[in-house]
Amino acid sequence: MKRPYQICNKTIMDTSDPDIVFDESGVSDYYHNYQNNILPNWYTDERGYKQLMEIAEKIKKEGRGKDFDCIIGLSGGLDSSFTAYVAKEIMGIRPLLFHVDAGWNTDKAVGNIEKLCKGLGLELFTEVINWEEMKDLQRAYFKSQVPGQDAPQDIAFFSGMYKFARKHKIKYVLTGANYSTECCKEPPAWGAYPGIDKFLVKDIYKTFGNNKLRTFPVLDILEYKVLYQVIFGMKVIKPLNLVPYIKKDAEDLLFSKFGWEKFQHKHHESRFTRFYEDFWLPKKFGFEKRRAHFSSLILTGQMTRDEAVHRISKPELDEKTLKNEFDYVANKLDFAVDELQKIFEGPNKTFKDYRNKRWLVNLGGWFLMRFGNEKRLMR
Repeated sequence: MKRPYQICNKTIMDTSDPDIVFDESGVSDYYHNYQNNILPNWYTDERGYKQLMEIAEKIKKEGRGKDFDCIIGLSGGLDSSFTAYVAKEIMGIRPLLFHVDAGWNTDKAVGNIEKLCKGLGLELFTEVINWEEMKDLQRAYFKSQVPGQDAPQDIAFFSGMYKFARKHKIKYVLTGANYSTECCKEPPAWGAYPGIDKFLVKDIYKTFGNNKLRTFPVLDILEYKVLYQVIFGMKVIKPLNLVPYIKKDAEDLLFSKFGWEKFQHKHHESRFTRFYEDFWLPKKFGFEKRRAHFSSLILTGQMTRDEAVHRISKPELDEKTLKNEFDYVANKLDFAVDELQKIFEGPNKTFKDYRNKRWLVNLGGWFLMRFGNEKRLMR
């Protein structure tokens, strides 16, 4: 039975997450998890700085004699851009900046990447995804009717970088993942599948794709967690959890030093993700990822709940812009506009309608939470 609508009294997470739990005061488990699991174990003071510099020294030591001692995936968005700044200017290490071009970069994102590389004096490697394969996989995901149409991009970004790092024996990967703007993890019901499940990807593509993915990178979550990290010893570092990271302050700093330009909202560096999160997901499925984004900022004191309630009451982009983006995405993916509209109006499905190994991924998530490697809620 459908649950009565309820929204958290402390954040703006609501019953669009079907697994959300409320206490007798109407406060959700997102708030309690932040207070009980994240906040007591999150240090951005001298303790965090000490840990960060110990990590930096280890990276420097193991990187002697190499062209680069680590790698950072750079999208041009805030999190990855500030990570590059912290790595070079605070940690004093020598990262290779790695960008995956999946065909959807905004001009602002491209400009930000160029400004950071020049300003920080760091080298950039760009891997360009085969567009025909990218397009075919994205078309397949639309036809599948699951709420995770952004998965092909995420798969390309993640798999491309980690496969490159493994091939070139780069042991340390620095990511922009952080508690400050991401302490509320987006629930799987919204399409935020926890990791790359090759079973799911292959079944969707086999059902709706037209060609073989000969060059498209797909790194299964178990390969990444077991083969890459346990067997090969790859280390994933999240430096933004060890320094003061306030969204507005970081934007201002990057602008003043490099001319870096901020975006209206998180993930707007990708034109497809902007369309997916601002139009497709909320209008077709009723899921607003901004709820998780704003709730994270509420919990970390960067936004008031009233501000979040007001902002989420209206779309991030106006209707005319959203209509133009709908037409643009349709044309770029070789859909007739009315064909994509028909898919939009079609019956919604979930990953459960396709072959998957979600039970195994969930088991891995449980272990991560159980042994302290993941503090955010894993559904």
